[in-house]
Amino acid sequence: MHDYVIETPRQVAIPVAGSSALFPVRRVYCIGRNYAAHAVEMGHDPDREAPFFFQKNPDNLDPSGEFPYPPESSDVHHEMEMLVALKSGGTDIAIEDALDHVYGYGLSLDMTRRDLQGEQKKMGRPWEIGKAFERSAPVGPVHPLEKVGHLDQGRVALSINGELRQEGDLNQMIWKVPEMISYLSRFFELAAGDVILSGTPSGVGPVSKGDVMEASVDGLGSMTVKVV
Repeated sequence: MHDYVIETPRQVAIPVAGSSALFPVRRVYCIGRNYAAHAVEMGHDPDREAPFFFQKNPDNLDPSGEFPYPPESSDVHHEMEMLVALKSGGTDIAIEDALDHVYGYGLSLDMTRRDLQGEQKKMGRPWEIGKAFERSAPVGPVHPLEKVGHLDQGRVALSINGELRQEGDLNQMIWKVPEMISYLSRFFELAAGDVILSGTPSGVGPVSKGDVMEASVDGLGSMTVKVV
């Protein structure tokens, strides 16, 4: 047992559907521009890009059902994504073995300070200021694999105040879940507690205080998040 010179930071964890137990989070990886139509709307050619990833902080994940509009931004966008939760990991994981490391799946939002992200892009700087701010990843519960199976197709949608904004299908992902896991493991040692946000379909756009976002993926139900 170690003594620490400051209070030990809390272990970040998110709910598990149908259980009182929690899923502890170690790292958060996010894949960029993983749906062709979204890549096009962001001004990129999806046929020419290898996968790329950025990270959020574990404590950016927030299951509270509220999203506080962040400071220092006037253009905050919603990005609806499926979350992949890992129960194990390693390095150089083969594509055919990748799904063996999945614990379950969930709903998530990659909220983005688009104005600040855009400024960083222009200067060739990292995106954390636009992506990894407090409570920037609203999440629903993790659904264990034995309850939902592996999800490789199904409608992905996000509505704001009842108006459909984003719609796609998991089968439209450029890089599928096994490929994401395998590719990441070439550069990072993956481990239990890691989560991957798997990219967003087209239709991203701004939110305002008071908006109510409803996100859904077939097989994972829905979650409601209010902008406060």
